[in-house]
Amino acid sequence: MSQKRRTFLKSLGLAGFGLTLSTDLLQAKPAVPAKGKDLSVISIKGRVQAQGKGLAGVAVSDGINVTQTDAKGNYELASNATADFVRVSVPRGYAFTNDKGIARFYKKIEPANGRFRADFELEKLQQDDSKHNFIVWADPQMISEADAEQLKTVSAPDTQQLVKSYGPDALFHGFGCGDLVWDKFELFDDYKEAVSTTSIPFFQVIGNHDMDLDARTDDLSARTFKELFGPTYYSFNRGEVHYVVLDDVFFIGVSKKYIGYITEQQLAWLEQDLALVKPGTTVVVNLHIPAYTRQHIRSNEKEESMGGVVANRKELYRLLSPYKAHIMSGHTHFNEKIVTGDNLVEHVHGTVCGAWWTGPICYDGTPNGYGVYEVTGGEVKWYYKSVGHPKQHQMRVYPVGAVPEMPQQLAVNVWNWDPAWKVEWLEDGKRMGEMQRQTGLDPLSVELHLGAQKPAKHKWVEPHSTDHLFFAKPSAAAQRITIQVTDRFNTVFKEEVDMKELSRL
Repeated sequence: MSQKRRTFLKSLGLAGFGLTLSTDLLQAKPAVPAKGKDLSVISIKGRVQAQGKGLAGVAVSDGINVTQTDAKGNYELASNATADFVRVSVPRGYAFTNDKGIARFYKKIEPANGRFRADFELEKLQQDDSKHNFIVWADPQMISEADAEQLKTVSAPDTQQLVKSYGPDALFHGFGCGDLVWDKFELFDDYKEAVSTTSIPFFQVIGNHDMDLDARTDDLSARTFKELFGPTYYSFNRGEVHYVVLDDVFFIGVSKKYIGYITEQQLAWLEQDLALVKPGTTVVVNLHIPAYTRQHIRSNEKEESMGGVVANRKELYRLLSPYKAHIMSGHTHFNEKIVTGDNLVEHVHGTVCGAWWTGPICYDGTPNGYGVYEVTGGEVKWYYKSVGHPKQHQMRVYPVGAVPEMPQQLAVNVWNWDPAWKVEWLEDGKRMGEMQRQTGLDPLSVELHLGAQKPAKHKWVEPHSTDHLFFAKPSAAAQRITIQVTDRFNTVFKEEVDMKELSRL
């Protein structure tokens, strides 16, 4: 036996068999032949009804094709064994069926003899839903029981109180906008417990930390998520708004490696879904990885991060172009608004967990919190709700010199700013005009996060540049400074500071 041959057999643990080992054994045939992909045809039928009466024109899908119910509420889909759920796109005027707050709008496909029946019973709302509200929780991202306690005992009760402040008749729903946990699937129960505390139904978005990291392909990476929350992409309606959830986290088969990408199957489904929506309608899309952010520009990087934006977002934009669209995302742990023309606003949300539960802020200085959206007809208004603060808390003022690059100027972080906002300042009651916006590091983030030893819980967290910092140079004699911020909806927020007290901070 040659040395090369002996070494090879030894590496297989078979050297003792010598030359008597058969060629068949070396070829390592599987004991059971591999099965091909099941593409068998499945006929799916069912009925969508409320109080025994069929509902016409309701969209139903298997995730591949979309159909509508007939005049009696019946539908039929020619599907196949690759489809996993039948989902109903709940029409306006109907409640969201849920299990302790977790929305249940789907049925798992379990065919018998090539057939499956899925009926949906809906409950009609007792009020007009043209006026309603929703919240976006980005990245609860728990990795420990301590993180889970923070979500359950601080963030969720804050959300519940916010909902209560709107009165008992207000309609609310929520989105868990991905990274519901941080690869620790046992903490999904804590997420569900937190959702139940809010007293409103939640729809879930899959994030990169919600995927099965032992999957060999993206197709198999949502196994656990689907078992708990159903399909990863779907739609529903409330009032005059059409809501969509997409899965834009594409797992590339290596643990914790992914790109921002929307598959062809989803885009083909979305095209069918939106074909049933009247042009000009407000459409709200929820996904985890932002379609786009300007973070690479702020960080002076030549290229966008493949895991930080959606690579094929142009097709998403094209499909949304006939509508008044909003895209909701998380993932980044900073807050950013991107307004494109008259029809598209991208909302990149600061996170519920802030900088991974290390303190009170994200690494751009945005407080731990969530987005709140108020809908009237097709119009959407919004604000950012900081956990533990009143809704009027929309800025943080820093003393002169807090930003070293601007040694003679005071700074203000206005985290939910967009180009329609106005940030002005007054010195001892005298209007001084608008403050100057400039990219930089939030001083509190620098204090809490900068350096190899900070924060102690996750030492890799560092401050990130933000473009919602504003600066003004007060005179030496200034005693009181007032910051007046007017958002795009003409809501005015004010902060008045004593220069002597501010300088001590």
